Amino acid sequence: MKFSVLLPTRNGGPFLANCIRSILDQDYSDLELVISDNANTDETPQVIRAFAGDPRVKALRLETPASVTDNWNNALSAASGDYILMMGDDDYLLPGYFSRMERILNQYRQPDCVVHNAYSYVAPGSIGGNPQSFYNEAHFHFGPDLVQEGMLSPEQRFAIVRDMFSFKVRIPLNMQTTLVGRKVFGKIHGGTFQPPFPDHYALNSLLLTAENWVFSPEKLLVVGVSPKSFGHYVYSNQQSSGLAYLGIAADFEGRLPGNELMNGMHVWLNLLKRNYSELLKGVEVDRAGYVRRQVYAWYMQKKLGAITVGDFLRHLGLLSFPDWIGLLAAVADKESWKRLVRLLSSGRKSDAETQWHGLQTLEGIADIRQFAQWLAVNRDVPKA
Repeated sequence: MKFSVLLPTRNGGPFLANCIRSILDQDYSDLELVISDNANTDETPQVIRAFAGDPRVKALRLETPASVTDNWNNALSAASGDYILMMGDDDYLLPGYFSRMERILNQYRQPDCVVHNAYSYVAPGSIGGNPQSFYNEAHFHFGPDLVQEGMLSPEQRFAIVRDMFSFKVRIPLNMQTTLVGRKVFGKIHGGTFQPPFPDHYALNSLLLTAENWVFSPEKLLVVGVSPKSFGHYVYSNQQSSGLAYLGIAADFEGRLPGNELMNGMHVWLNLLKRNYSELLKGVEVDRAGYVRRQVYAWYMQKKLGAITVGDFLRHLGLLSFPDWIGLLAAVADKESWKRLVRLLSSGRKSDAETQWHGLQTLEGIADIRQFAQWLAVNRDVPKA
């Protein structure tokens, strides 16, 4: 078996069929789809049964709700493909994915990992109840060192991980945008998927341990945000509810309220440092970078009405003297100035567009499959 597509799902019934069809309708036969039903109570079991006759489908079910990490590991345990692709139940695989990926694998002699780009699609009702659809031309904006397809050197990969410790993210931390050789998962210290955000830890571990990484700028799928995804909770300022939905926690010494993605990042950075102490000798979590991003999150929450001015001032009171010194250093941080300029120039943009740089509205698009069809007409994308 060449490819295994993992599809762990938790009450994603309204979106699941489109995702499954996008995988099974590919013009490629040497694949399997492993669906892990996480004790779903919506229409998900019925949707899965509708595809049970396809021999490429493996359907698993957990009878008791498990954390997102346990559900991912459950799907991985049943995979038999040489390469693993992880999909969310509100994502969409664009036509030609496997053929294009096979070309890359053959060209670079079966590398361990291939990281690529995607489009983003936000379903109606996903951000603050906004009834519109949104999209982004690029799910992730790579830096100037990652423009052309090619191998990532060990030095590049280490530098990417090192910058994570300063909360500078240079590759997408989504498992959907990285194809991984199944055997290389065994090189990850402490187990493949770890909480709080299993893809974040796994990808950074692989940057440190996998031998061959390839970068491709191609957009090969659509990463979706729906009313049941963690992105919905993040952009609707309901992050505590999002953590509960995923069954995870993000606690550590020195934790500040605010952006739970940043808090989760701090947790897996600590885990990465502990499990790869020799490789990461001298690399430490940048407290000042963390504080700057949380203060920015507080200001954004206040601007959007998620917290009051009093809450904002109380949050500032949590900062220590060294935190304030680090915060003052933001005057020399280019990224902080870019964020501030974007925030001040947001004007009459919707809450969604204010929070998500580059987000654009879509008219007359009701779901991710229609968006894929729109891409086929308006972008250089094969027809769905």
